[in-house]
Amino acid sequence: MKIKLLPSTFDAEGRATAEQRLSCFLLDDRVTIDAGSIAIALTDAQRATVRDIIVTHPHMDHIATLPIFVDDLFGTLTEPVRIHATADVCELIARDVFNGTVYPPFQKYSNEHTRVMEFVPFRPGEEFRVAHLTVTAVHVNHIVPTVGMLLTDGRTTLAFSSDTSATDEFWHLVNRAPRVDALLIEASFPNSLSKLAEVSGHLTPAALGAELRKLEHKELDILAVHLKPSFREQLVRELADLGLPRLAAMEAGREYAW
Repeated sequence: MKIKLLPSTFDAEGRATAEQRLSCFLLDDRVTIDAGSIAIALTDAQRATVRDIIVTHPHMDHIATLPIFVDDLFGTLTEPVRIHATADVCELIARDVFNGTVYPPFQKYSNEHTRVMEFVPFRPGEEFRVAHLTVTAVHVNHIVPTVGMLLTDGRTTLAFSSDTSATDEFWHLVNRAPRVDALLIEASFPNSLSKLAEVSGHLTPAALGAELRKLEHKELDILAVHLKPSFREQLVRELADLGLPRLAAMEAGREYAW
């Protein structure tokens, strides 16, 4: 399984920078988790193959360029762009984004070949298919309806926390899996802002360390994501201070494979 955190910030020469302002993770050039930078960071080849998007929750940094992605492809699609999310999140995105005011209701439109976009609701706790992946999602502890998930292609299994503060159901899901090859878990705010992290439904490096004590799997790679850009250097230092040899901050634009 290949995964890449798509860049969302670029320097004066157009090169991707380390800052993560938008969230969008590309899996095997076919599926994304969230869609923050989907319209600005995919290659032309990837734009031709990505038709399934799992949305963990409706915050803007996770869906910011989703409407533009669908808009760009409108005339050339031969199958719809499928938005996989809980029923609550599907309803929120339709109400607040694809509502005819912020953006056209693409879920109601077709081109000459196909419907342009469709919502595909899933139920937390139940397995569902997304392209070549089998996925199980569970609620995590954020300030809007949000899911973390376990994804497998039959050989490799990836755990993804999404945005969350201290949570338990996610760890029950992960620990029940026979094997987990990698974990992506958030670390948004530095330890000095632990109160802000808690009220906004996020983790600090210290809180991440406490959450990892709930993890029963060993010998897996752990990548910290959702680092707030203004605190990135401090967060990287505080993550290193945890002394966990297989924990690192995920690098935007780098392809990881297991």
